[in-house]
Amino acid sequence: MKGTQIKSTLTALFLLLVLPLGICADSLTEKLEQIKSINNIRPLKSSKFKEKYLVNFNHPVDYKDSSAGRFNQRVVISHTGYDRPTVIVTEGYGGSYAQNENYTEELAEILQANLIHVEYRYFEESTPSPCQWQYLTVWNSLNDLHEIVTALKEIYPKKWLATGISKGGMTTIFYRAYFPNDVEVSVPYVAPFNKAVEDGRHEKFLEHQVGTPMERACILDFQKALLKRKAAIMPLFRSHCEKNNYKYNISLEDVYDYCVLEFPFAFWQWGKDVHILPDANGGSDEEMLKALVAHSSPDYFQYETSSKSFYVQAARELGYYGYDVRPLRPYIGLKTAENYLNDVMLPKELQGIKFDKTLYRHTRKFLKKEDCKMMFIYGENDPWTASGVNTWLDFSKKKNMKLFIDPTGSHISRIGTMPATQREEAIRILKEWMK
Repeated sequence: MKGTQIKSTLTALFLLLVLPLGICADSLTEKLEQIKSINNIRPLKSSKFKEKYLVNFNHPVDYKDSSAGRFNQRVVISHTGYDRPTVIVTEGYGGSYAQNENYTEELAEILQANLIHVEYRYFEESTPSPCQWQYLTVWNSLNDLHEIVTALKEIYPKKWLATGISKGGMTTIFYRAYFPNDVEVSVPYVAPFNKAVEDGRHEKFLEHQVGTPMERACILDFQKALLKRKAAIMPLFRSHCEKNNYKYNISLEDVYDYCVLEFPFAFWQWGKDVHILPDANGGSDEEMLKALVAHSSPDYFQYETSSKSFYVQAARELGYYGYDVRPLRPYIGLKTAENYLNDVMLPKELQGIKFDKTLYRHTRKFLKKEDCKMMFIYGENDPWTASGVNTWLDFSKKKNMKLFIDPTGSHISRIGTMPATQREEAIRILKEWMK
């Protein structure tokens, strides 16, 4: 055999051995390397996907001012196939959990799709340095998503679906309103749509709508008992806070009152059963405190937490909920709970943020006017549902926008938690949309 023949034979054998392993000019790694804004590509283990990578997208800190610098945003890419649809998770917080070997997502499983998980700017590893808070805006976060989707569509050309949970669901809605053509389908889960720093609808929902009258009365009695017995429980409460080295802008006595005010919201948000509460009159001080901390922990009211970036956004654009002290007026020490988000939750150097309704108005106008493929999922007993899109948007006039409310559902409502009839309908619609 001549030398040229031997060389050709060896080359053919090499390709036969190497191509099945994916080491070729068209490998996913090489495709990612060709995207200029991506750096630090690192393979991850996955029990759910064929390949999985952790990458950093390098973005402007501010899309309106290049002099503000750039930062790296953490993105996890889980690969099923180039011929499959792609689900992008518009996370609202940190994204460490997406690196877990067993991580997947409900819609990615239903659609057998590729999965792109985007950590939100100013959380965990996606925080610019220096941390300039004026650039933490929804507009900038949506441009992050737009750059990521635009780049990855070169690799994944089939249909795209955006989804997120809670604050991530809000991001899904805003993303569709500002970049309506980036994805074909949007599925926000349990996403509030607040119109003010203290929206006003949550308090009425908790007082008059959630659960049954008996359940609401049971929780109110528990709150009253906590306040009536405050002098006895306070030493235990103080010891708990000091042991955990919690830091506050306000006195521990006021923190206690805020924990009591927060209790109904936190309790219903996670779908608890009132029967687990101790007897309001017969329970020991230790039992009462244990139940309070289990559902409305005092660490929530610290001014330095991993949620600080969220509170900045809530005060600036996203809005939040308020507390109604009137049902507890004879027992509570607080004169008012107004403006607590700024006064209690934020460090002093960040207090005084003014709320801007531009985001709310633009998105509301978009949802009323347009009829794009969007599926909204809420839990019936979730307090966040009180400020959901479902409270004002007339879905009967929409052909493509769909609403599903999980009966007795909470903030953990998903397609998989809904009754079989609802679940099957939602899946049928999604598969039709994503054909």
